[in-house]
Amino acid sequence: MVNSEYERRIAARFTTFDQDGNGHIDRSDFSGAAKALLAEFGVAARSDKGQALYGGAEALWQGLAGIADRDGDQRITRAEFVTGAVKRLRDKPDRFAEIARPFLHAALGVADTDGDGAVTVADTARALTAFGVPEDLARQIAAALDTDGDGKVGEPEIVPAFARYFTVPE
Repeated sequence: MVNSEYERRIAARFTTFDQDGNGHIDRSDFSGAAKALLAEFGVAARSDKGQALYGGAEALWQGLAGIADRDGDQRITRAEFVTGAVKRLRDKPDRFAEIARPFLHAALGVADTDGDGAVTVADTARALTAFGVPEDLARQIAAALDTDGDGKVGEPEIVPAFARYFTVPE
């Protein structure tokens, strides 16, 4: 099934979405990620930011399911994820960026504690940790996302980086 280096790298990305580690990706993985981020930043689920995040999580789930859930069972297996990524995203990483944008926009809104439209590198690391990234790695990733060195991470930096990570060009 997974036979090229590209496919092996995509298969490794599967665990990022499989938040509960049950071997498949489903809607609860996305709502669970939203819940963890809200808890980390002390934002109420019923607030505008909380509702935007849950809406973004649902949009990301729907977009990913549309690409990868080939049997329509509302679960994405590792094989479906690899096939979906390889066949539908490899040549169109911008499509994945657009699918992810509502969730990323809302996640940045939750982590933007001062309301200036960008998130500090430290708060970016907190958000990544809430999503299950080990703390040391989260700090490294957050620092790398600050491409202009201003100490902040914004949507123009994070959306393309997210798409690159999940489409993993060869």
